[in-house]
Amino acid sequence: MIKKGLVGMAVLGLSVLYASGDISHKELSEEVGYIKTLGKELKGEMKKRMKDDPTGLQAAYFCAKSAHDITKKINAAFPKGVRVYRTALKYRNPDNRPDATDKEVMEKMVEALRNGNFEKRAVAVKTKNGARRVYMPLLTGKTCLKCHGEIEKIDPKVKETIAKKYPEDKATGFKEGELRGVIVAEMKSGSKEER
Repeated sequence: MIKKGLVGMAVLGLSVLYASGDISHKELSEEVGYIKTLGKELKGEMKKRMKDDPTGLQAAYFCAKSAHDITKKINAAFPKGVRVYRTALKYRNPDNRPDATDKEVMEKMVEALRNGNFEKRAVAVKTKNGARRVYMPLLTGKTCLKCHGEIEKIDPKVKETIAKKYPEDKATGFKEGELRGVIVAEMKSGSKEER
């Protein structure tokens, strides 16, 4: 049974394969594994930097300098036809700009959060071109607010770094528990057969 907040995706031209409690772990474990690979690497690096510098400045430097390269390196190790990426409705790096499918899925997640029927679980959809995407939501935690919270509460040096590296930044103003973005694993149609 698909959760209420996700039913609308089928109407928006997306085919929902699995949602919330109905995810078949066997069928989706591979994609979730790809997501966890990227998430674990980035989270580990961010934790180190936040421990060394609680202002968030070192974490901001890390994101600006290394997060994209780590994502590329991890994707290079995956099988042909598989990619993992981060995106958000309010993105910082223009390379992480969402496409129409990403936007539709995240808007439904935001709606589910607002309506109180959100569950932090993977959602899988089939895109119009036949690829399968699995979305893992990332909620804003207390530590995230160091770089993504209300602009007037962000350390001045962090704000300066963000403004310099990302002049068109859209990723501030978050409150704890809001949808910060998603990590997505995309498996192109036929990619399993190509292995």
